[in-house]
Amino acid sequence: MLKIMIVENDAMIADYLEDVLNDAGYEVCGIAPDVESAIALGRACQPDLGIIDLRLSDGRFGTEVAAALCPGNAFGALYSTGNPDHPVLQGAMGVACLSKPYTPDALVAALTLVRARMMGEATPASLPNGFRLLH
Repeated sequence: MLKIMIVENDAMIADYLEDVLNDAGYEVCGIAPDVESAIALGRACQPDLGIIDLRLSDGRFGTEVAAALCPGNAFGALYSTGNPDHPVLQGAMGVACLSKPYTPDALVAALTLVRARMMGEATPASLPNGFRLLH
C-alpha cells in the first residue's frame, strides 16, 4: 500500500481528502496545514506521495515542502491549487499540478499518473481534467 501525506490548510478539505484516499486504497500517514509541520511529517513517515496545497496556513507555499522532501527521496509531489498558473510553480520540485476544484476520481487518477511518472512509465494521452505535468 502506498503511503501518502496531505498538506492542506483547510481542515474540511483535508478530512475529505483523507476519506477519498483511504477509500482508494492509500495509507494516509498524516495531515499538515503548514510548511514546518509538513516537512516534519514527511521526514517522520517517509511517504511515497503527497498532495500539497499551494498556499498554506502560514502564508508560505507548498513548494517549500516538496523542495525539502524531494531531493534524494522517491517522493511524488502533486500540487493542488486554484491557481495552476501561479509563477511559484515554475521550476518547482514535484511532478504535477491538479487544479481546484477537482473530483475524487480526478484526484485518484492524478496520483496514479504521478506514481507512474516517478517509476519512469509513459504518461498516457488522456489526462484528468485540470492535471498538468510540471516538467
